[in-house]
Amino acid sequence: MRVALVHSFHHSDVPSGENVVVNAQEEALLAAGHEVLVVAQDNDVRSRRRTYPLEAAATVVTGFGPDPTEMLRRIAPDVVHVHNLFPNFGTRWLPRWEGPLVATLHNFRPICPAGTLLRDGHRCTDCTTDPRAAVRHRCFQESRVATLPLAVAGRRGAPHHPVIARADRLITISERAAAEYRAVGVGAERLVVVPNAVPDDEPGPVRSAVEHELDPRWLFLGRLSAEKGVGELLARWPAGLRLDVVGSGWLEADLRAAHADRPEIRFLGALSNVEVRTRLAGYTGLVVPSLWAEAGPPLTYVEALAAGVPVVAVEGNGAADDIARNGTGLVVGKEFVEDLAIALKDVARDRPRLGPRARAVYEQHFSTGAWVRALTDVYREAARG
Repeated sequence: MRVALVHSFHHSDVPSGENVVVNAQEEALLAAGHEVLVVAQDNDVRSRRRTYPLEAAATVVTGFGPDPTEMLRRIAPDVVHVHNLFPNFGTRWLPRWEGPLVATLHNFRPICPAGTLLRDGHRCTDCTTDPRAAVRHRCFQESRVATLPLAVAGRRGAPHHPVIARADRLITISERAAAEYRAVGVGAERLVVVPNAVPDDEPGPVRSAVEHELDPRWLFLGRLSAEKGVGELLARWPAGLRLDVVGSGWLEADLRAAHADRPEIRFLGALSNVEVRTRLAGYTGLVVPSLWAEAGPPLTYVEALAAGVPVVAVEGNGAADDIARNGTGLVVGKEFVEDLAIALKDVARDRPRLGPRARAVYEQHFSTGAWVRALTDVYREAARG
């Protein structure tokens, strides 16, 4: 099968699960014998232009912008798989494309300009009834000017979003995300749940069960931003218990300063995916404190499962949903002042059972083999449709 992946790559200096997914999907499909071509725009390249902010805003509002149609026609794919067009691809080409088209809804941007359904630490769906709400609250990049194009583009609601309106099949990466889109009027007959996957790399050094219980080591991995809940996590982190914080973001300087007197919390900065995967197996567990619902289990969670590492997550996020379903760790409440310490201790004690369970869930639900089979099934359904 010949597959064209269309994606606007996010800035490389900001961690992006979407970029990782597109690259991993290309590799997985190629390894399975499919022909794959990536049709891309790149923020790192386009943002060098002085006029880029105006160009991007105009593209979002009008749908006029870079058009992949000519390249797609040269490729003549069996299916086009759109991942992200925002903000560097136009959307006017979508109704004119006559071949099968599948799209992955990585976030909630067709519903919410911020893409998170979160405002001030709480769930927010105001834009489903008042598109101007996002502008008032500066929901995108904390700027009314930056939010305005998204609010204008989304004023008719998610079912009228150009990608959603055109796609033959819409992939969400969790049932929770599918439910959110159904709730705003997207037809259930086109929604398909296909979780993201990560390659099965060789794990790094593995510590013994006794080491994990006597000397537990925990990991936070992700963007250091408000929706990830890292500020709340560090404020409630038990004294004396080691936590490595891997990632970067606009909160990094403030968090480093606020916790400079806590040697148990180490800020390691942004690490390459290869280095993270090498280190993961040595941790007692991963902590996922995200405050927003997330569109599905984050890749950091899936990487932990692949390494046989259990997870502690805050209720309401994508990792917590999967933990509750598959028993790969423990879930704590949103006000996790006391139960966090208890959960961390319980997971360290039960790691000999939870580690193999995490690995088994990865193999069954999140391996690249399972992913490719699910994707090709969706492609065939789109072609028949």
